Amino acid sequence: MTVEEEIVSITLRSLTISGFAALLATVIGLPIGLFLGLRQFRGRDHIMVIVRGLMSLPTVALGLLLYLTFSRNGPLGFLQLLYTPLALIIGQAVLVTPIMISITSETVENVSPTIRELSLTLGASERGAAASVFRESLGGVVLAISASFSRAISELGVALMVGGNLQGLTRVLTTSIALETTRGEILLGIGLTIVLLSLMVVFNVLLNSAEKRVRWWLWQ
Repeated sequence: MTVEEEIVSITLRSLTISGFAALLATVIGLPIGLFLGLRQFRGRDHIMVIVRGLMSLPTVALGLLLYLTFSRNGPLGFLQLLYTPLALIIGQAVLVTPIMISITSETVENVSPTIRELSLTLGASERGAAASVFRESLGGVVLAISASFSRAISELGVALMVGGNLQGLTRVLTTSIALETTRGEILLGIGLTIVLLSLMVVFNVLLNSAEKRVRWWLWQ
């Protein structure tokens, strides 16, 4: 395999793994974030403190915890997930789900309460009122998805600890950059970094474009 083919393979693998991780984080974190943003209950503030604390969890620490969990003697060792793409997806999803929850909940909470109250006054159900709030907070939800994907594709600790940087299997852009740099291949490392940054920019541009289309569709 040529260098160019290897770069393409690594790039596609990074997109696939981080894309699925961001999708999993969205499926789990979006409903939780909406619930925390719409509801006030005893213990909510404590939950938010924990979620925000998890946002700053060092990736290498999370990677170690996941390594111990997925290793042969760990509680999930029987699944044989260690050093597989699925382990990377799960690890990145665990890493970015708190980001998804925190940004979504804060965005929903900051939407004027009068929007929900007005919807209820006009005869909307609780679900309909929540949908109105969601429409108003769509920009924040998109920001949460963007931040989750960017964090997932740019992290290194989890990728190294549970992925093992195996060529053709779990080697992604960040681990490749670290590897080539230690080998002294600085130009190749710089090239891979440019690819990584370009992916993040393109993803955010496409996501913002999708937001405009969804917003237009919701208000029709």
